[in-house]
Amino acid sequence: QAQLVESGGGSVQAGGSLRLSCAKSGDIYRSDCMGWFRQAPGKEREWVAGITDGGVKYYDDSVKGRFTISQDNAKNTMYLQMNSLKPEDTAMYYCASSPGWAACLRGRRGDFGYWGQGTQVTVSS
Repeated sequence: QAQLVESGGGSVQAGGSLRLSCAKSGDIYRSDCMGWFRQAPGKEREWVAGITDGGVKYYDDSVKGRFTISQDNAKNTMYLQMNSLKPEDTAMYYCASSPGWAACLRGRRGDFGYWGQGTQVTVSS
């Protein structure tokens, strides 16, 4: 059974760093776009970043210059390096997979069919 499992969340002070991981297992037929979303309490789940199978990266403006998405295809794992964290980055972070590369360009939740269970990131001021 296809599965995405996030790890690496935690609590840090503002200005700190965390690295999230998303391990992919099972039979996900196509994952031309892998993405990160986040959801804060009382808010909609929002796009953070994505990476295509070819390695093209996309970022929401709110994280550009601070977050870096990457992937290790040999390990079937995607990463999100988060630096200069702010309290407003506090959220549950989810990884997701889409069969179409354009999902990375659009950053729309509905384009993603597989989701992980989430990992909590808390940034204190």
